[in-house]
Amino acid sequence: MVVLSKIYTRTGDEGETALGNGTRVAKFDARVESYGTVDEANAFFGMARLHAKDDLAQQIERIQNDLFDLGADLCNPDLERDDEAEHPPLRMVASQTERLEAEIDAMNERLETLRSFVLPGGSALSAHLHICRTVVRRAERLCIELAAAQSVNSHAITYLNRLSDWCFCAARLANDDGRADVLWTPGANR
Repeated sequence: MVVLSKIYTRTGDEGETALGNGTRVAKFDARVESYGTVDEANAFFGMARLHAKDDLAQQIERIQNDLFDLGADLCNPDLERDDEAEHPPLRMVASQTERLEAEIDAMNERLETLRSFVLPGGSALSAHLHICRTVVRRAERLCIELAAAQSVNSHAITYLNRLSDWCFCAARLANDDGRADVLWTPGANR
């Protein structure tokens, strides 16, 4: 359990923050940008959840918890030291991605086959899920860029990749099981 007895610490007033291992870095550090964007995605999922019902609302809440796990994973850079740590940091695992894949498969069975790209929008829930999808894609790009220079848990990147797919399918499902999707018409405005 996490206990936050004090919200402000004043330790970041000079433009630095602490990673999970205590290392101080600039607030614009690539690692901070990565987990900050994951946090931004989580906030957008909160907006989407306001419009969701029943199973989808529960799935989004679970995803929000996963995104906190992912942020915790990203803020701890020393993957190679996990085995020797007295209290190993929280890491993303394959089963989290596998759960998304099972949900994607179940959603996809209900959806009509796509005949074109889908324009973001339709219902309010669908529009919010498309925003989630694009922010998750940005988080994924930032994590891939970070992984080119530093160690990053590959399960974190895989999860983000699959989560954007999940958002796409859920957005289509929110549009009356895909029947109310607004499709792209190439060259329609020429």
